[in-house]
Amino acid sequence: MSASTEFRWPVRVYYEDTDSGGVVYHANYLKFMERARTEFLRSLGFGQAELRDDLGVLFVVRSLALQYRRPARFDDALEVVTRLEELGRSLMKFEQKIYRGEQLLTEATVDIVCIDAEQFRPAIIPPAVRNLVNPM
Repeated sequence: MSASTEFRWPVRVYYEDTDSGGVVYHANYLKFMERARTEFLRSLGFGQAELRDDLGVLFVVRSLALQYRRPARFDDALEVVTRLEELGRSLMKFEQKIYRGEQLLTEATVDIVCIDAEQFRPAIIPPAVRNLVNPM
């Protein structure tokens, strides 16, 4: 993968994702982004259970900055675009954007920290993961 590689994940807005006005409830954008990051790791061969059971780590959100631009509505077909912007010893910084077609709806910067699955303390990102995400 090159430095300009983006991971794209489709999302359909269901009725359960919306408020009484048919607009996506604000917290659900975070769920869409979480699913995209999970599927990004899965596309590299790392499911959440494997990360925990085989490598002994979890990835957790440390911080995020989110900006809403336009609302998504019931039955919209969305795409979550995920890009790894920075890779540290235990930190992965992602830029994520949600689009409806070409229209940007929401964008976020999400800091993810690798932690030890037993102690819940910061841990070094395992080489198996680092070697696959580093080229991005």
